[in-house]
Amino acid sequence: MKSYKVVVWKLSINRSAKKPTHLVRWSVDGEPFHESFKTKPLADRFRAKLLRAADKGEPFDTVTGLPDSLRGGKAALSFLDLAVKYVDARWAEASAKQRDSMTDALATVVPALVKPGRGRPAPEVLRRALRSYVLPVPRRERERPEEIVTAVRWIEKASLPVAELLEVARAHEVIDALSRRLDGKPTATQTYRRRRAVVFNVLEYAVELEYLGSNPLARVRRKRGKRAVQKVDRRVVVNPWQARELLTAVTYVGGYDRASGRRLRAFFGCLYYAAMRPGEALGLRRSDCTLPASGWGRIELAATRPTAGKAWTDSGEAHDRRGLKQRANGEVRIVPIPPPLVRLLREHVKEFGMAKDGRLFSSERGNVVAASSYSRVWKRARELALVPHQVSSVLAFRPYDLRHAGVSQ
Repeated sequence: MKSYKVVVWKLSINRSAKKPTHLVRWSVDGEPFHESFKTKPLADRFRAKLLRAADKGEPFDTVTGLPDSLRGGKAALSFLDLAVKYVDARWAEASAKQRDSMTDALATVVPALVKPGRGRPAPEVLRRALRSYVLPVPRRERERPEEIVTAVRWIEKASLPVAELLEVARAHEVIDALSRRLDGKPTATQTYRRRRAVVFNVLEYAVELEYLGSNPLARVRRKRGKRAVQKVDRRVVVNPWQARELLTAVTYVGGYDRASGRRLRAFFGCLYYAAMRPGEALGLRRSDCTLPASGWGRIELAATRPTAGKAWTDSGEAHDRRGLKQRANGEVRIVPIPPPLVRLLREHVKEFGMAKDGRLFSSERGNVVAASSYSRVWKRARELALVPHQVSSVLAFRPYDLRHAGVSQ
């Protein structure tokens, strides 16, 4: 509905927030609205636009509280359009896993912010349309099946204007969407926090571009469990004898001729003796290693090949090419390695050589070893090295647990 009954009040200051903000308050047909701004000039500018629209006799929308002149242009931008703009702005600098996380969160919340109407596609189809065709930059030109074309056409028409997110009720709808899976069950706390962080950043981006005066999610306080303290679970940590047994058992997996397990023994040794992440070990090159004939050696880590998925990497490979986690681009981490690992690496190079690009660990065809492959070998090695009650426990359940053992001993 539209109304010409508009009252715009003087600026006020909200001192209840941690950082005082400047409020623009007005009413449309008796319904109060307000918008907060970090600085007084921004608030003044917005208030002046409201007054100018009222003086011109423009009708104001009773849902958003905005005149037609402000609902056009920036105010008419849909949340879907905002999501696409955000992905465009962040894609080039984001890691493959960040791209995956970003599109996951947006594909969850975009379908929740829509106008009521008929013909809504199934949730699974909408999610696939967003995750596989609309949001990822390299995938937008792919040929689309008919059901995807229909879903995209529907979401483009139904997506709410960004301006409507100023309503607190809309912000709660966002939180509700982030809190639920497609089947209606609650999401894991960590998944909820990760998705909420993405959407919060999207709305901060909208504030930067002046599509919004403030971030609507900043006004919503809803607790979702305590943040888990990152501690090593002692139950997963193997002792030195168990670690040696596991590394030996790896060599029995796959048989002698196939060598699938033997060619991964030094890989698992890197996780245990050098406390390396799997992605760091997969990216390890011979030139990164100092391997003397006896005594301690050294590894200079500069790159990692984390598993991310072909959809999210620039190369189209399943493994991303990145610098070290939580370190500046190009920064090197020097890791002293004990004699047992030096021997494992020397034996590995002698028997299996290196990939064409100098990597130590590769599949029999020279590719980066898939996570599913080394996980399958590890599962079989546990069955060979551990007693039955340990196999059914969490002891060294994942290859990554070797790293926990390495830093715990």
